[in-house]
Amino acid sequence: MKTTLSRRAMLKGGLALGTGLGLGLRVPIGPSDPASAQSARTLAPSQWLTIDRDGIVTIVSSVPEMGQGSLTTMPMIIADELDADWSKVRVEQAPANPKLYANPVTGTQSYGGSRGIRDHLQTWRKAGAAARQMLVEAAAREWGVPAEELETEPGTVVHRRSGRKASYGELVAKAAELPVPENPTLKTPDRFRYIGKGVPRRDMRSKVNGSAVYGLDVKVPGMLVASIERCPVLGGKVRSFDATAAMRVPGIRRVVQVTNGVAVVADTFGAALNGRRALTITWDEGPLAQVSSAQIIRDYAALATQPGQVARKDGDADAVLGSSANVVVATYQVPFLEHACMEPMNATAHVRPDACEIWAPTQNPGGTQVTGARLTGLPPEKVTVHTTLLGGGFGRRGEQDFITDAVETSKAVGAPVKLVWTREDDLTHGFYRPATYNVFRAALDPRGMPVAWWNRIVGPGIFIQKGRAKPGEIDPTAVGGARDIPYDIPNVQVEWINRDLGVPLGFWRSVASSQNAFITESFVDELAHLAGKDPYEYRRALLGKSPRHKGVLELAATKANWGAPLAAGHGLGIAVASSYASYVAHVAEVSVAPDGRLRVHRIVCAIDCGIAVNPDQVRAQMEGGAIYALTAALYGEITIDRGRVQQSNFHDYPMLRINEAPPVEVHILDSGEAPGGLGEPGVPSVAPAVTNAVFAVTGKRLRTLPIRPEALRRA
Repeated sequence: MKTTLSRRAMLKGGLALGTGLGLGLRVPIGPSDPASAQSARTLAPSQWLTIDRDGIVTIVSSVPEMGQGSLTTMPMIIADELDADWSKVRVEQAPANPKLYANPVTGTQSYGGSRGIRDHLQTWRKAGAAARQMLVEAAAREWGVPAEELETEPGTVVHRRSGRKASYGELVAKAAELPVPENPTLKTPDRFRYIGKGVPRRDMRSKVNGSAVYGLDVKVPGMLVASIERCPVLGGKVRSFDATAAMRVPGIRRVVQVTNGVAVVADTFGAALNGRRALTITWDEGPLAQVSSAQIIRDYAALATQPGQVARKDGDADAVLGSSANVVVATYQVPFLEHACMEPMNATAHVRPDACEIWAPTQNPGGTQVTGARLTGLPPEKVTVHTTLLGGGFGRRGEQDFITDAVETSKAVGAPVKLVWTREDDLTHGFYRPATYNVFRAALDPRGMPVAWWNRIVGPGIFIQKGRAKPGEIDPTAVGGARDIPYDIPNVQVEWINRDLGVPLGFWRSVASSQNAFITESFVDELAHLAGKDPYEYRRALLGKSPRHKGVLELAATKANWGAPLAAGHGLGIAVASSYASYVAHVAEVSVAPDGRLRVHRIVCAIDCGIAVNPDQVRAQMEGGAIYALTAALYGEITIDRGRVQQSNFHDYPMLRINEAPPVEVHILDSGEAPGGLGEPGVPSVAPAVTNAVFAVTGKRLRTLPIRPEALRRA
């Protein structure tokens, strides 16, 4: 059984996602709810789809929609193999039920690392193909003809020889009696109807007209609103508090202590904020009160002089460097970064004695269900999770802190509570992309080509901090994109020194590659210029064993007219990187004013993501990734003083403005390979393309981010 709630119902306390556009929220009623429960009126061969007697195809998407287009691209795959009529396709967001909707690769119902299409493509194709095969077999039995003589058109089974046709809706009852094929025949690519085509997003209209439902839009009958006062020091805890003055503020209902601070529960968000200001709290600031950015950098620099764990060793880089007459040395630094989602963290929870219901813009529905069960003591099947649209994810919304806030507060007050973070809460209490310190050495042969590459990385590991890797192991979140450089260099050594001072770490868009592509692509650019060679041709010569890197590098350079004359004062930079099974190259054109102001005039991107299911969405993700990356390169920096994050809102943690945003030109290289990711891979090679272009214009090598105008000012 399923229930789809209209927006009107949402306003009364439920939730739907643009039902007028064929987008809805499946509300699980119990463990037998999923689509596998067929009736005489529907065909439900799997948890992924149902077809009713009107021919309406309802597809269930397990991937949260955070702007990447999953509510369009995922149904395209099933609809293509099903040969569905796209106008009759409806999409629902899956409930939290890892037994049915877990990622087939990770085994969890959690989404990060650009895993939507690349981990599910075959599963979803088989789901659509199985349903199509059942409908064809039902028609064959109805007409008494071999199934091999039948074809499908959108929403219809056709027998050309006799001219007979039957809609899917007409065949539902008979098809439902048939066994579900385990290995249905999939289409060959030449028969794809939707895959590989640009299909408009299904959620576009609702996002434009305001009917789309994000976490902040949720309303539940009897709902209160809460805001939490948190220790200004990262990791600090409440020692004691006095809520006497806060309880006198109009609209305040309760003040309760929760794990992450003191929750003020009120009739409105404004009242809750006023109540927060009236609290008196004594904090236990904890060990991070002794930590500041200056100290972190000093610690990193000191450790960089010591040997690290070897993450990669090809040949003997140390020996070659020791005997080389031409050694290049450089040091690069990158800062902590915050995700800065446009929609601040929030969640709504209603904890009752026998059930818990959560509405949240989460990347981790399965983890949210587990959190709800742990905090309430209920079995997981008694915890219902409604995943709303996400106003940005970027890895931040895979965390559980804001879920914990909502569930604990609702449980404490015995009522449904919407827990809302302020922008200041978001920036000062996030999970940050690690700051790192990186030393390079390279030996060049007489032709200027590298014969040894040595890189030591100092910084923390996200997996180790989160308990997903053991101390002493090489953490891939620290070395990814550095130990797997694509260049054909005979002697390579990459080391890592784990230095974690306790600043909370998180998976920031493209994770390790976000910083390691900057450092490696900047350093290889240095080598090219020192060798007196064109940086594009230099890379190209080193990519003989990495054809997919070389392919996107060549495509980006060609489309950017690399080598052609430029406007006076303009320069080009290039960079290439792979992450999450996709390959991306960027060319940036920049100019620098005498006062150091940098202008990025255009960005040319080439991507090889294997199968491009929806080329429009590939382009959109590359455009969005470029803007996100450029924002970080120009402005992104989180600094710590005595355990306190110094940035608090967009005045001191700016976003790229529309008048600063360059046109982003995207070119897709169709390699025919398995699908790669999209959300992450559009980020890593942007910053080095820009800084390499800055060097081409000014001769100044930028080895620290963000890019500061004062570093580029002409003397």
